Amino acid sequence: MSISKADGSRHVSRVGRKPRNRPFDIDIAIERLRAAVRPLARAAMFQLAQEGYQSVFELLVACIISIRTRDETTVPVARQLFERAHTSAEISRLTERQIDRLIDACTFHEAKARQIREIARRTETKFAGELPCDAAVLQSFRGVGPKCANLVLGIACGHSAIGVDIHVHRVTNRWGYVQAPTPEKTMALLMERLPTPYWVEINALVVPFGKHICTGQRPKCSSCPLLGMCQQVGVTAPR
Repeated sequence: MSISKADGSRHVSRVGRKPRNRPFDIDIAIERLRAAVRPLARAAMFQLAQEGYQSVFELLVACIISIRTRDETTVPVARQLFERAHTSAEISRLTERQIDRLIDACTFHEAKARQIREIARRTETKFAGELPCDAAVLQSFRGVGPKCANLVLGIACGHSAIGVDIHVHRVTNRWGYVQAPTPEKTMALLMERLPTPYWVEINALVVPFGKHICTGQRPKCSSCPLLGMCQQVGVTAPR
């Protein structure tokens, strides 16, 4: 369809084709994300760290609780456990059944109770009660993958590490900033492209952004501060 411009020239508009946005600028995006998520609830592990649960052990346990569990459940469940026992010595003295009762609101709580007790026991017997800031050590525990290990290293240890969960994977691919089929491959590409100062913060920002604005179904594109640069990859029914 031809449309007249003010100067009398014409251009062709193809119905259904998305406008070509300006190139994605990660520095501008981060600034806008900070403002957008400021009034929103923090991602679970960052919230717990803010409340004082900052050790490698505590945050690793919190991450185990968070697997396949919403942040709205993860935070109170972790608090309940840590109010009863928060060091590896204290948790290792609990039975699996006691741990299970404390975390039974989270998904797969029985399996997680076994994992948490085993992590506590190994932390006591092998690491004298203090887990090191070492990715290989953290991933040696059953059920701990790169996402949990990197979040712990980033938050508890101050390491430059990227924690890629489903929100970070979906949103950064939707932006067109990376193109990857899995969270693991998204993490690898972000390590190549994302400026190092943003490696830890990207999870803190994108998790609440992905939960409340750039949602999995019908994202709120009309009110998104990144709309002008987002490529909206895979978006078919925005709000």
